[in-house]
Amino acid sequence: MDQSAPPPYRRITDELRRRIDIGELAPGDRVPSTRRITQEWGVAMATATKALTALRQEGLVTVVPGVGTVVAEERRAARVEPVRERRPREGDTGLSRDAVVRAGLKIADAEGLRALSMRRVAAEFGVSSMALYRHVANKDELVLLMADAAFDGVDLPDPAPDGWRDRMEAGARLQWALYQRHPWLAQYLSITRPQPTPRGMALIEWTMARVAGMAPLTLIHMAITLLNYVRATAAGFEDDREAEQESGMDRNQWMASMEPVFDGILRSGAYPMYAGIDGTEGDEVTLETLFEFGLARLLDGMETLVEGRAPSPGGPA
Repeated sequence: MDQSAPPPYRRITDELRRRIDIGELAPGDRVPSTRRITQEWGVAMATATKALTALRQEGLVTVVPGVGTVVAEERRAARVEPVRERRPREGDTGLSRDAVVRAGLKIADAEGLRALSMRRVAAEFGVSSMALYRHVANKDELVLLMADAAFDGVDLPDPAPDGWRDRMEAGARLQWALYQRHPWLAQYLSITRPQPTPRGMALIEWTMARVAGMAPLTLIHMAITLLNYVRATAAGFEDDREAEQESGMDRNQWMASMEPVFDGILRSGAYPMYAGIDGTEGDEVTLETLFEFGLARLLDGMETLVEGRAPSPGGPA
């Protein structure tokens, strides 16, 4: 074996760097995914991942959620002469508080919250970042306004469900659909440091409006428990999107790549519960099935509490 030969991942890194240097891969172009690398070079997934990691560490590529691994835009500065920025007058930029929030929503919905920056939003209007600060104080305020604006897109059913359980279920489903439209939102919201989002609070008030006869502390615990269940489950939407962009594999492809590992674990005989579902279709346990199963069980427990058929041990009075 030739000890001087570069490791496989380095050969891949060198070739992709060459393609970038000669312009075959231009700034913003997608580079081969880990799956494509394994096919083109005949290497293991770990080697392909190491090659892309090396390119990221060199600043040659970057991961753009919703797009994939692409050639870093910063390289463009070395290829072209800088262009003097045109600074439009305030009246012809289309800038306003609402417009800035809408632009932020567009970016976060398409690419994830990690892709959002004041500079990126400013680019949507062809202005400098400083122009945005006339309308929002900073990125934190922008994201808070985006979250509240996202809740404004919820259409409450009319007529509303009369029964308390039907109303709570409807509210949970409205939140679930909201997080699917805005995958970043579930990860952003917090129950330990709740953000002041009046429209979001209005939805929770509507969800709990038919629960009667409960102490205020009990009612708020019920509301937050339901909110947190939906939010925590829906956080998987953004997790999966980010993982796909990092790995270049969708959920099914990733599961297929892990199948030999899981098979070895199951053959040990130490995990009978998992072995019991071995061979079932991959779509039998998904975020949707987890949401449906958990929501029904959660509302069953709420019904026991609301209807007074059992006490709430350890819970608030």
